[in-house]
Amino acid sequence: MTFSLPRTFIQCLEKIAHGIDFFTEWTGRIIAWLTLAMMVLTCMVVVMRYFLETGSIALQEAVTYMHALVFLMGAAFTLKRGGHVRVDILYQKFSPRAQALIDALGALLFLIPVCLLILIFSWDYVMSSWEVREVSKETQGLPWVYLLKSLLLVMPITMLLQGIAEIIKNLLFFFRLGGEHIGEQQEGMV
Repeated sequence: MTFSLPRTFIQCLEKIAHGIDFFTEWTGRIIAWLTLAMMVLTCMVVVMRYFLETGSIALQEAVTYMHALVFLMGAAFTLKRGGHVRVDILYQKFSPRAQALIDALGALLFLIPVCLLILIFSWDYVMSSWEVREVSKETQGLPWVYLLKSLLLVMPITMLLQGIAEIIKNLLFFFRLGGEHIGEQQEGMV
């Protein structure tokens, strides 16, 4: 099936997808380094607790904050890299064009509605935290719980953006207008 659209419109769509991909790749690579920082801090907490017989609530909470950042901010990067879990029993037997259509429809019917629901249901929760500038319940904990909870809004926004990029690329690929399709998971962070 071929489809005809003005070349400038197709180029505009490709630029939008490329821009979103660039943003997602850039943020994903930065966020990936937090796993190293998280590991170092975890080792520090263990050494302080079991060898120096002291502790730091703030360091323990910093590990939690980084863990949340890695998973919530890394979700769009994982989507871009084709790393989210899918049931490949039938999918892997389809042609790349059929896979692209399935991916586009999946993003339209599942990813976008779920992200919108997360945004809607998290909004009041996050805003309540911001209103009181919520802090840790621990006396020596971190004072930025409201920033941590804000990730509940940032994650679905980044997922929506990357979902839009994936829809554009997959539909352009399906209609043979350009674009690209990543049917297989990419390995590594290269």
